[in-house]
Amino acid sequence: MLEFPDYPFVFWIAATIAVLIAGLAKGGFGSGMGAASTPIIALTISAAEAAALLLPILMVADAFAVKHYRRWFDKSSLIQLLSGAMVGIALGWFFFGYFRDNEEVLKMGIGILALAFVLFQMMRSVLLGAIVNRQPHPAKGVTLGTLAGFTSTLAHVGGPAVVMHLLPQKMPRQVFVGTSALFFAIVNVVKLVPYGQLGLLRFDNLTAVILLAPLAWLGVKAGVMLNRRFTDLWFNRVIYAGLVLIAIQLIMGRNFVELVF
Repeated sequence: MLEFPDYPFVFWIAATIAVLIAGLAKGGFGSGMGAASTPIIALTISAAEAAALLLPILMVADAFAVKHYRRWFDKSSLIQLLSGAMVGIALGWFFFGYFRDNEEVLKMGIGILALAFVLFQMMRSVLLGAIVNRQPHPAKGVTLGTLAGFTSTLAHVGGPAVVMHLLPQKMPRQVFVGTSALFFAIVNVVKLVPYGQLGLLRFDNLTAVILLAPLAWLGVKAGVMLNRRFTDLWFNRVIYAGLVLIAIQLIMGRNFVELVF
């Protein structure tokens, strides 16, 4: 029989926000803002548990995103990124296993990745704006795929590396989103192996996954609709500001439950 997980009330608030944001990003709205999901949940529970709990929910969102964007992707870029991602996942597996019992290091690492993501988004136009319709060298795709696989394994924050490879190619937006969606769908399935071997996937979390999964579907549907109709500029700015605050709290080692109560 499934048991209701013993999480604090604030966890459910954080998880609801995190899963909706992840779904919006998977649906193509929010420019990779799914990077905020793990840091948000990690404010209320352990970093390893946050990453493990989010993985099957992300896979649900992946399924809906791939279903919608399956006809739009760049095969060459996908192969290059995935080739490197397998190496990155292996490196992330080792790192996660080594620091698994060091909660301070894991949360600090997630906080640093979150800050790096925001910095990348702020500097993206400067770093990539001068590159027009340039086909990246395959080695660059493999290297960035390795980085994406590593950071995705640690905290589901692989978006910046993928963006750095895809954005300079000036793809149509649907192809950009579709390639990214398919890449992370495959990566997340592969991540089941290290997460399972490390004992991060637990049956007692299944109730939380079941309760939160419909929000992932709702987020993807909303993301697809908003992607067609609106700019994500202000949404991004709000998430960036919140993500900076979350990252600072994680780096400082402060628990959100303690801050609130």
